[in-house]
Amino acid sequence: MKITTWNVNGIRAVLGKGLWDRVRELDPDIFCLQEIKAKEDQVAEDLRNLPGYEHHWNPAERPGYSGVATYYRQLPVQISLGLGDERFDDEGRVIRLDYSQFTLFNIYFPNGQRGLDRVEYKLEFYAKLLDICNYLHKAGKQIIITGDFNTAHQEIDLANPKENSKTSGFLPEEREWVQRFLDSGFLDAFRVLYPDRIQYTWWTYRFGARRRNIGWRLDYYLVSNALMERVQDVVIHDQIEGSDHCPVTLTLDI
Repeated sequence: MKITTWNVNGIRAVLGKGLWDRVRELDPDIFCLQEIKAKEDQVAEDLRNLPGYEHHWNPAERPGYSGVATYYRQLPVQISLGLGDERFDDEGRVIRLDYSQFTLFNIYFPNGQRGLDRVEYKLEFYAKLLDICNYLHKAGKQIIITGDFNTAHQEIDLANPKENSKTSGFLPEEREWVQRFLDSGFLDAFRVLYPDRIQYTWWTYRFGARRRNIGWRLDYYLVSNALMERVQDVVIHDQIEGSDHCPVTLTLDI
């Protein structure tokens, strides 16, 4: 099974840049998009549909902001939107798919760069999600969390860690919350497979950052410890353009 995640930074824009051609090339069984910035009725039906896939969107109430969508070949047992908390659910940040063998969260985590109040909001979001995951783990569920975490966990995960030590996305308190997930039954699948590899998933549009490979690894797969033995690979498709992020694919032996 292949799962691909991609923050597309506006689905209407990336549809015009060959989004579905890229998906066909990657051939995932599940395709998770973040920051779609649109409601379904803002995209023509023939453009938003992808043959061979069903889909579910969770747009933000605020127009042109946030939102996630998940495309899948195999119908899940259950689909849930949000975290069940009104503080977070009007921003369209979560789609959960429950299958018999695992639970998949497609998440666009909050960005804290607009001020300290948003950093606190981001940390509260992490806390609420971890509470849910702890409950699922106690119930014997295996979990995959994917999407744009908006946090680089370690210094190896961004090009200029010292210069960004006080920048949201690499603040100590943000990094600590990623670590809390790893201390609570999760593994960073890419870093387990490639402990020393320097590879990024996001580059600012400014300063020719992508051409110079001055980036951050913000797009992750956190998998339950027991599920890691089924992870065959995690591939960062940094050659695929169309957004300021690139797609990342997880391959599972399922």
